[in-house]
Amino acid sequence: MDRLQVFKALGDNTRYAVYLELARSTVPLSTSDVAEVLGLHPNTVRPHLERMRDVGLLDVEIDSRGSVGRPQHRYWVADDAPTLGLEPSSFRLLATLLAGVAAAHQPNPDEVAGVGRQRGRLAAAEREDEDPVAGATRTPDSPTGPAGGSRTPASACVRGLVAELAELGFDPVTSDDAGTTTVAFTRCPFIELATVFPDLVCHLHRGIVEGFVAQVGGVQVAHFATIADRDPCRVDLTTGLT
Repeated sequence: MDRLQVFKALGDNTRYAVYLELARSTVPLSTSDVAEVLGLHPNTVRPHLERMRDVGLLDVEIDSRGSVGRPQHRYWVADDAPTLGLEPSSFRLLATLLAGVAAAHQPNPDEVAGVGRQRGRLAAAEREDEDPVAGATRTPDSPTGPAGGSRTPASACVRGLVAELAELGFDPVTSDDAGTTTVAFTRCPFIELATVFPDLVCHLHRGIVEGFVAQVGGVQVAHFATIADRDPCRVDLTTGLT
């Protein structure tokens, strides 16, 4: 999904309002449904829906069964589109219940992290398939070192990991010190669950990072600070060289 096109699509106030209604809804909505809720004419709403569909924000089903004239189009937010924190409340409830079930079985941290590692490896493999050299090219004004743009396995791994964490919503920030790259997580997209179930959520996150790093290579996880540390939540990465 082209982020620039997504931002442009949502930059229009009316289009953003349409998107919010679809993001809040638990069922697909027709053009007339959206128009009625927003007090607009369907002819005003229709091009906004198609614009968002063109950039990948929306999916559509066309139903012409038993109708006369224009087929019925029903829209919903695409699976990989940003939900803007407006997932149906049932999703959040389900996540809380599932976390409660998992916590009741008292899995050890490594078991929890193992689930995250599988996801981290998959995410890294997907990025490698899309762009095998993503992040490995240095720009003239890029700093050197693992967090910079030097053409090294370490820099490629860190760049890929930072991009993955950014997409997940952790707003990562990097810094370098004596051969160690620290990636701090300035925001936690799972903060509600992490506060209640830190042993689950934080170690799932740790596993994702460890799995990603293991798949790409170039650096090693030296230390992972969770919400319990508050120093802040971060991961320290090293090349493993002395």
